[in-house]
Amino acid sequence: MDEFNASKPIYLQLADRIHRQIISGELKAGEKLPSIRDMGIKYNMNPNTVQRAYSELEREGILETKRGQGTFVPERQDRLVQQRDKLKHEQIEQFVHVMREMGYSAAEILSGLTDYLNNAEKGDE
Repeated sequence: MDEFNASKPIYLQLADRIHRQIISGELKAGEKLPSIRDMGIKYNMNPNTVQRAYSELEREGILETKRGQGTFVPERQDRLVQQRDKLKHEQIEQFVHVMREMGYSAAEILSGLTDYLNNAEKGDE
């Protein structure tokens, strides 16, 4: 994480990043995360901030800590699928809310999104 958004606590930004890494499959089920100290060094942040992010994710069931072994991505794939769907819904909801605040109709939002995705796919080729 090179930059942080000043409007959101850093520990939540780190938690969001780890959550996205799990959802995307970058971090696999059963995978051990770096120690709090190592994660702090990696992202140049206070270990207390990392601990707070890990604790938040554990409270949400996104991570699990095994005493004396470390912090892990849970093995339960069904939970990860649920989390992925939940995150997708939250992102769509936020996007639609902002677009509606700007005065766009559902048809305009859908058209714009379709155009964007079609152009993005052309750029991937």
